[in-house]
Amino acid sequence: VQLQASGGGVVQAGGSLRLSCEISGRTFSHYLMGWFRQAPGKEREFVAGIRWSGDSTYYGDSVKGRFTISRDNARKTVYVEMNALTPEDTAVYYCAISTSRIYSSISKYYPYWGRGTQVTVSS
Repeated sequence: VQLQASGGGVVQAGGSLRLSCEISGRTFSHYLMGWFRQAPGKEREFVAGIRWSGDSTYYGDSVKGRFTISRDNARKTVYVEMNALTPEDTAVYYCAISTSRIYSSISKYYPYWGRGTQVTVSS
């Protein structure tokens, strides 16, 4: 499985961005597609997750109500719509896949990772 994240950039505070993660290779319905982020000097943080099938979504506390994760199974792409961005959202954003049937926001349970895409929010 390979993942390719895109859509990062520079945006002013209060603005929006949509990140995309294209997936190649075989996927299974129980896979959890996740977005993480890592700011300089900080630990990697869970942002959002969505199962490859069904309606289950998960969000980190810091993004609830502002970010929305979705997927397009036909395009094998997962998106995260980010609204009301603040400078604290500045980070490298990564997409990842967990193969576990049990939800986890811990990065070590995600064996597949894409390269990150930089998001910079200016004040």
